[in-house]
Amino acid sequence: MPADQRPDHAPLELERFLPYRLSILSNTVSQAIADDYQARFDLSVTEWRVMAVLARFEGLSAREVAERTAMDKVAVSRALARLVEAGRVNRGTHEGDKRRSVLSLSEAGWEVHDVVAPMARAREREVLAKLDADEQAWLSRILDKLLGPPVPPRSGQRESGAEATAA
Repeated sequence: MPADQRPDHAPLELERFLPYRLSILSNTVSQAIADDYQARFDLSVTEWRVMAVLARFEGLSAREVAERTAMDKVAVSRALARLVEAGRVNRGTHEGDKRRSVLSLSEAGWEVHDVVAPMARAREREVLAKLDADEQAWLSRILDKLLGPPVPPRSGQRESGAEATAA
């Protein structure tokens, strides 16, 4: 007997379930750009997102990167290990707390970033072009409302001038 005919089961209508729809949209948009940078730079989606955050906020710890991306700490840690090993991220020590590491993009990391970020922005423009100006403004307001206020930079942290898109 199909699930929709069983009185004791009430399956989700995934095609109408917000988390599912947002996940599909995110995966679709992210994967479109990821296919290119994965092939060109051997860079995973998680690694790119870590790089994008470090381009925007210099001097974060691994924990802070995980918080800003809402990604699993273990996944961020693995991505950072690969990025450090590849020479794309520098890991230093905090001046005031030698136990705390601080992360920043290396020159090699910035070279990759400066190729991938414009590709990500172009893909974002393609997706948003499906909406008129009013719809784009509404989408931005709705996302801001659902996501809540952005995490502010902590005191003493430098915000880099780079705008990064994390596809």
